[in-house]
Amino acid sequence: MAAIFMVGDGLMGLLQPRRHVDLWKDDALGTEKLVKPFVDRPGRRRLYAVVQIPAGLALAARQKR
Repeated sequence: MAAIFMVGDGLMGLLQPRRHVDLWKDDALGTEKLVKPFVDRPGRRRLYAVVQIPAGLALAARQKR
């Protein structure tokens, strides 16, 4: 489940970084602090996504039946 979240979240952050951060920055159960470094910094969010997507894929590849 975490791998799927990482890949999907990464794709949204890569393709629509401003919108994606906006979705998480207000009243999102404490995630406001986590996304603060990305507010008004779409390039930073895209860079994070470039790391997040392969990390999610690697995690998924390690899953066993």
